[in-house]
Amino acid sequence: MEFINTSTAMGSKTKLEILREVIGRLSRVHLPLLMLVTALAVMGFFLLKGAAGGSWSPYADKQIIRYGLSLIILFTMLSIDSRIFFRLAYVFYFAALVFLALVPVIGEKSLGAQRWLNLGFVTFQPSELMKIALVLALARFYHNRTMQTAQKFTHVWAPLLMIGLPVGLTLIQPDLGTSLLLGFIGVSVMFVAGAPLKFFVLGISLAAAMIPVAWQFLHAYQKARVLTFLNPESDPMGAGYHIMQSKIAIGSAGFWGKGFMGGTQSQLLFLPEKHTDFIFSLLVEDFGMAGALVLMLLYLLLFAVGIGISIRCRSQFNSLVVAGVVVTVFFYAFVNMCMVSGLIPVVGVPLPFISYGGTSMLTLMIGIGFMMSAWADKNLHIPGAGGVGAHR
Repeated sequence: MEFINTSTAMGSKTKLEILREVIGRLSRVHLPLLMLVTALAVMGFFLLKGAAGGSWSPYADKQIIRYGLSLIILFTMLSIDSRIFFRLAYVFYFAALVFLALVPVIGEKSLGAQRWLNLGFVTFQPSELMKIALVLALARFYHNRTMQTAQKFTHVWAPLLMIGLPVGLTLIQPDLGTSLLLGFIGVSVMFVAGAPLKFFVLGISLAAAMIPVAWQFLHAYQKARVLTFLNPESDPMGAGYHIMQSKIAIGSAGFWGKGFMGGTQSQLLFLPEKHTDFIFSLLVEDFGMAGALVLMLLYLLLFAVGIGISIRCRSQFNSLVVAGVVVTVFFYAFVNMCMVSGLIPVVGVPLPFISYGGTSMLTLMIGIGFMMSAWADKNLHIPGAGGVGAHR
């Protein structure tokens, strides 16, 4: 495994040369990507204002500050050579893994789950950071492997272990939804890297066969979510309350909705968690199917732009990182919208760039920062990694 001695190269440059290089990288910002992310964030600001009854406080104002700070991080990452991220990929992964391992020991409990880590100066959810760290580690693992070598069994078990460790630690918290997301994200990177199709068919078959066994290990509230998904009316004032109110909000909106802050379910406080997991229900109730279609279009454009960046990258590492981040954002959005519409059980997944939350916003913007850095280095060839076209 070859390493790039970027520190030596940077050490021989003058401060002026480094400044010019940083300015040059910043000038290569991918404007369509930045505009799409900003459009989603601004939409979220106004929805959070509506969730607070027309006040910027306590949700929208904090979210605006978080987005501003995240933009600083994004541009900082854009100014950094992607080869440095390549070298630190495993470091990021193991750091996130250590944080995950600390959660059951010193993590903070909330609503029966232990998912947050308080370091004194910051409180965050390590499982969120792991989503991006896992993408980096898998991209690093596959960066010098062609599709032919990636299909060998010896190149399958190591990535499975890298995926299985954080999935297992997240299940302990317990957080079934995030663990499933981590598994899907990891497997998606493996698929893009060229892992054999028969592996995925076998995995899906085994997972389906294990459902009756896995059911016995689910917590009571997790079983309730599944049963509520199958029949929400069985407990309309208990486990089924959230999804029933969400479906009422969505089903009563029509094509154009009831107008900004005109939704009865949200404004009369029937709709729970309308600033976090169920913010899509608030959007649809206010702006109807038209608003939902606009949001979906923004996500699809973001997906298309991301795939375009991935294809343009010469290095396999950058290509896989971009693909992994795009899959993460798309799957976040897909699961959230299906969840609040009653198409899948409620798993507690935020709507990307829209839902209120600091860790989620920071993680997603870090992912976009990696995409920006990859775009700036789209013509960069990392030693040991062939171009994208050479692997397909």
